[in-house]
This record gives sequence, C-alpha cells and structure tokens, in this order.
Amino acid sequence: MDRWPGKTEDRRHPGAEGPPVTTLDALLPTAEPLGLIDAEGNALGGDLPPDEILLELYRRMVVGRRFDAQATALTKQGRLAVYPSSRGQEACQIGAVLAMREQDWLFPTYRDSVAIVSRAVPPAEVLSLLRGEWHCGYDPHAHRVAPQCTPLATNTLHAVGLAHAARLKGEDTVAVVLLGDGATSEGDTHEALNFAAVWKAPVVFLVQNNGYAISVPLSKQTAAPSLAYKGVGYGMRSMLVDGNDAAMVYTAVKQAIASDGPTLIEALTYRIEAHTNADDATRYRPSDEVQRWLGRDPIARLETYLRARRLLDDAAAERLTAEAEERAAAVREEMNRDVEVDPAELFAHVYATPTPALVAQRKELES
Repeated sequence: MDRWPGKTEDRRHPGAEGPPVTTLDALLPTAEPLGLIDAEGNALGGDLPPDEILLELYRRMVVGRRFDAQATALTKQGRLAVYPSSRGQEACQIGAVLAMREQDWLFPTYRDSVAIVSRAVPPAEVLSLLRGEWHCGYDPHAHRVAPQCTPLATNTLHAVGLAHAARLKGEDTVAVVLLGDGATSEGDTHEALNFAAVWKAPVVFLVQNNGYAISVPLSKQTAAPSLAYKGVGYGMRSMLVDGNDAAMVYTAVKQAIASDGPTLIEALTYRIEAHTNADDATRYRPSDEVQRWLGRDPIARLETYLRARRLLDDAAAERLTAEAEERAAAVREEMNRDVEVDPAELFAHVYATPTPALVAQRKELES
C-alpha cells in the first residue's frame, strides 16, 4: 500500500511565512478502514510485516490477554480496587508497542495495561495504580512509558510537550499516545492536535475507537464521518484502520513513526468486557453486538493466518499458552502478597523541597 497519498504545495496566504500547506488529499483518511488480514484470517493483498513480526504480534497478544484475564480475576478477589479490561483491543495495544523504537515514548491510559506490560514494565508495578498504592508504580524514564492517564485526554498534551521538546533538542524521539473515542470529545485533545500540527511535533495519536465512552455511543459524541477526519481540520495526516488487525495497526504506527510530523490514526475495535468491574454493560449495549465483535477477534484471525501459512502449529501454540500461564501465575503470586503501607509516603514526591505546612503535617501524622 502507498505510504501516504497526496503531495505538498504552496497554498499559503500571499506574504505568509512558514512551510507550505499540505494538500487536502494528503490528509484525508480512506473511506473504508485499511486492513491487511481480514476477520477470517485471509490476507487482503497488502504488504504484510515479516513473519517474525507476525509471530511476535501473536505471542504478545496471547500473553497480554492472559494477563488481562488474571487482572480481572484479581479484582474480583479484592486484590485490585478496579481494573478496566482491554479484551478485544489487543491488536491496537500490541501493534502500537511493537512498532515503537527503544527511544520512543508511550503515553497510555488506564485501559492500556497490556500495552505497558508489553513494553517490558513489570506487571506488579503496572497494577500498583489500580491497587491504590501509587499513582505510578514504575519509573517512567527507565521504560519511556508515561504514567497511566486516568483523566481523559490529559496524556495527549503531555505527549505533544515531550515530542516538541525532543525535536527542539534534536533528539530522534516520537511520542505514541493512546486514547479512546471518548477522549476525542475533550478539549485537551483539541489543543494537543492543534499544537502538534502547528509545531510539526513527532506524535502518533492512536485512537482506539471501541464504540463507547463508558455507556455513551459514538453517535452521541460526534457527527463526523469517522474520528480520523478530525485530523484534517488541524492539517494533520489521518488514517482509518481495522483496529482488530494487528498487522495493520503495526504497519500504520510504524509508518507514522517514520514520517515527519504528527499523525492521527483511528483504529476501529471493540471492548468485549464492561468498562470496569463497576460497570454493567448490558444496560447500554445488546448482547448480539458483542457476539458480532467476538467473531472479529484479533487473536483468532492472526492465528488462522499463521496456521494457514504453517508458521504456527499445535506445539508452538501450546508453548505460548504455557508461557502465558506462567506469567499469569507470577502476577498472581506477586499481587497476593500483602503490602506494607507507610503513611509517610503520602508526603513523598509532592514538592522537591517540602513546604513548611507539609513538614508540619508529616510530623503530626508520624506522631
């Protein structure tokens, strides 16, 4: 498939300074979602990633789904305060992370624990937020993964700031920010898209459009033909892709990382489970809708393709299942340990130099 359609020509106002304005056809997404492997596991004729990448996409999705199921079980057992499942969205998260380079930064949301774990962050450190121990239990700089964003869309601004700063410093760093369809309705996303386009900041905005902002369907959020069209108004390249096709997500994010400036990618996907363990999804979506999306499962379609190509057999699949179970058991053991809480930690990392009021309050608490 072509990397980017269209061209750049000078369409500026007479006397205006700055780079030429990009033509409209270079910004517009396709009318239909781009894909490389369909829901039945058949290749669609585009340039697929190498076999080793496809196998790694499959491996990470299998491991990631088992981690997601284990975290959901820990919530039911009271070991986590809350857990937003990402079952069904594995292709978006794994495809994006695998396409990233070591020097790139990931800006996740609360639903992107699978993506963070796939970025080699220890699972117990990822789940510390959802357990209620720390706002961020891992070192963002060590892993180049920003803290999980709970308020919608605030991570979009953080991503633009980091990417713009990196560009000013001459660093080859791209920020990949994950957001949902609900986040595109927030003012923060508007500001982030606008500044990213104006500054030509190297940011990839990956919108995981799972159809609902908690219980609010997409039709009640926007009248746009698709969320990808929002990028056009900011002068930003936009793509519409099949978000359950891991090969397509990987290819789109990889191309966006290699391009100059920001890119908005809308990935059509679906959240199979409820919004969180505190949500009852049956109140706002029909069961037959869930069943239809189960038929578009991202893991099953890639497995079908790999088996047809004889790149995956029963023995290899069993080894991956065993690896996933082993990792889940390690998470279960770690999270079943009781945490020793130090109340004084409430005052740590608030200010570089604690204020007199905080010093007094800490002393009062410790006494």
